[in-house]
Amino acid sequence: MGKYIDIFINWLFGYQLADWAILTFGTIANVLVVALPVLLAVAMIVWVDRKVWAAIQLRKGPNIVGPFGLLQSFADGLKVFLKETIIPAGANKFLFLLAPGLSLIFGLVGWAVIPFGEGMVISNLNVGILYLFAVSSLAVYGIIIAGWASNSRYAFLGAMRSAAQMVSYEVSIGFVLVTVLMCVGSLNLTDVVLAQKNVMFGVNGYFFSGLFPMFVIFFISALAETNRTPFDLPEAEEEIVAGFQIEYSSMSMALFYLGEYATIILMCAMISILFFGGWLPPFDWAPLYLIPGVIWLFIKILFFFFCFAWIKASVPRYRYDQLMRLGWKVFLPVSLLWVVLTSGYLVFFGKFAT
Repeated sequence: MGKYIDIFINWLFGYQLADWAILTFGTIANVLVVALPVLLAVAMIVWVDRKVWAAIQLRKGPNIVGPFGLLQSFADGLKVFLKETIIPAGANKFLFLLAPGLSLIFGLVGWAVIPFGEGMVISNLNVGILYLFAVSSLAVYGIIIAGWASNSRYAFLGAMRSAAQMVSYEVSIGFVLVTVLMCVGSLNLTDVVLAQKNVMFGVNGYFFSGLFPMFVIFFISALAETNRTPFDLPEAEEEIVAGFQIEYSSMSMALFYLGEYATIILMCAMISILFFGGWLPPFDWAPLYLIPGVIWLFIKILFFFFCFAWIKASVPRYRYDQLMRLGWKVFLPVSLLWVVLTSGYLVFFGKFAT
């Protein structure tokens, strides 16, 4: 993607720019090309989320502001923008205001290594999987800082719950990534997608079929990573009065929601790339390749987000002890066992990636 943008900038300015200027403008353009659509998608995905909840619970959902209620998210954004930001007297003001920004930033920077097609990626890192793993782990820091800086027992308890969830499920996610790495032989996300193009009986060989238990673990762990129902214990209103964000209002609260949804969409993109072939069509049929890979990736992301919304609307919240037991006593041993089985299979049949 960056190559095409550099060519366009050179053409636009008639090759009169210095190399440093081309690099600067190219980097900014790359970031805007991805960040602006992601932010727009976050606004619209909130509308999708609310409409799915409403359909499952036999309600109408947003349907007044704009056609089919499509402008409801923008109306809500304008409303919170015009509200006053209230900072508690005992709060650490700098950290209090920094935390929402960190949540949004960490929700956006992961998109730098997401390939939307072959060659369509901001930074084609050879360690893209590790980069995403690190970014998803850092997202919890915004919540922890918010809970501590608010100087509130409820906020602090919600932050500690979020930290405990992250520790519990990051280990399992790490083992899931190890199995994918062994099958591909590369940490590059483009290579991960291309490795799933081994066609059998006209069907692209998605890792979903061979690594099904790891897909289930990753999907459920993604729910816990994003504090999504049934693992929304850091903001359980019945127990800790909205948890880590209880003291936040106006745009600072909105930034938390934007960061949360940006991270959710990122997790859906990771699921699509790691297990469902990213931009590849489901069948190796020539007419399907006429559809741009970006469209296929978008369809897969939207499907998994629908699953996220479906679960939130229909599954009750776990107790805290149930959450910990699932992470440490179920997912950890199962994911470790599957790493052993996968490596044994690859070595025994001589298919270990080199």
